[in-house]
Amino acid sequence: MKGVVLYDTTFGNTQKVAEAIADALKEGGHEVGLYHISEAKKLDAADYDFVVIGSPTKMNTMSFAMRRFLGKFKGEGWRGKPFFAFDTELVDVIEKGGDSAGEKIQKELEERGMTPLVPVFKAGVAGIKGPLVAGSIEKAKKHASNFAEALG
Repeated sequence: MKGVVLYDTTFGNTQKVAEAIADALKEGGHEVGLYHISEAKKLDAADYDFVVIGSPTKMNTMSFAMRRFLGKFKGEGWRGKPFFAFDTELVDVIEKGGDSAGEKIQKELEERGMTPLVPVFKAGVAGIKGPLVAGSIEKAKKHASNFAEALG
């Protein structure tokens, strides 16, 4: 299957997670494009079987750039396509169970008729600028492998 991993990043942490996810999906035998949302101007749903989208969590929601991107990411062609959402967020926010970018992305994509195959993946960061918490990359790869298995 062919898919695309789309992400926004501020300090590079979300990009590292996106790269790990793309690598794991490729290792699972899928053809995968990896793009920062600023590089993903016109995506044709007909070119992809699945999508993965991630953003840093800022003030319990996705980045402004991701919100703007999702406003343009629409079309009947995406309806029914499988996806999963991910984010990076402060560890203490994850532990408290606050709202996150990934959850908001998932909600928006579900409202457009897309199908989440695995839960939102949350990668913890130790501080506002990072770094990623130890083990985050390995967990991201495992989550992506679970998604690849669910794709069939």
